[in-house]
Amino acid sequence: MASDPILFSIPEAFESRRLLIRAPILDDGIKVNEAIRESMEELIPWMPWAQTMPTLEESEANIRKARLKFLERSDMRLLILLKETGELIGSSGLHNIDWNIRRFEIGYWVRSSFGGQGYMTEAVEAILNFAIQELQANRVEIRCDSKNIRSYRVAERLGFTLEGIIRNDDLSVDGSLRDTMVFSKVRGVEF
Repeated sequence: MASDPILFSIPEAFESRRLLIRAPILDDGIKVNEAIRESMEELIPWMPWAQTMPTLEESEANIRKARLKFLERSDMRLLILLKETGELIGSSGLHNIDWNIRRFEIGYWVRSSFGGQGYMTEAVEAILNFAIQELQANRVEIRCDSKNIRSYRVAERLGFTLEGIIRNDDLSVDGSLRDTMVFSKVRGVEF
């Protein structure tokens, strides 16, 4: 692989059994906005960006910025769609990237009507495999609020190791201090 991440040849899409997982493209803002609108109630407690409903224009601008970051390799947002219908069921990606270490953090949210069906576990497993195989990851993390049970259950189901809970690590969306759970998989140990 080249030494400058912008030169890396990285697939923009891959699949799991039921899902197409891909980089954002122009006009995805409409699909994302629709999914956020449906899921606001479940997103508000955990996602700082979901405190107000974005306009269609804001969602499209956000998608276009995410596309640029993907191309720069500075952040790799991925959209999760049902292969069968093309319906957007959530968003994930590889964030807080350190190319020198080959460290990535997987973040995710699922559309309310698709929760509890194993889609996010399937998507995160596929993204983990993508990071390992395509990006030669040495470390993959999942970080979440210790009160976000659904989020940390995904990490547990996929065999991530809980390295610890960082107390009073961040602010919750309501401004109170929160504890952050840090899960990881590392080369030579879990893969």
